[in-house]
Amino acid sequence: MTTATRSRKSQAKKPVHEVRVGRVKGVIWENETEKGVRHNVTLRRIYVDTEGKWQSSDSFGRDDLLLAAKVLDLAHSWIFANSQTGNDDAAGHEEGGAGDHF
Repeated sequence: MTTATRSRKSQAKKPVHEVRVGRVKGVIWENETEKGVRHNVTLRRIYVDTEGKWQSSDSFGRDDLLLAAKVLDLAHSWIFANSQTGNDDAAGHEEGGAGDHF
């Protein structure tokens, strides 16, 4: 790993909060914008593969959908409860940022 790569990794933003229900996890990221702090959420299904290693997927089956909805609801509630100015876009049209991993 080069010094530049290590430097970029050490500067990588960490999530401000995680919500997990069963095998579905939502990660909340905080992004500074010209309009103030915005939050983005990444959603993953986690599972153990045949070799016993943890993996994640952005694909959800029928039995995961209600869990995903609950995780998103909890993430939404956390963002509103923890927004200093309440300026996250209510329509969900947030600007991209460091938390955009899809």
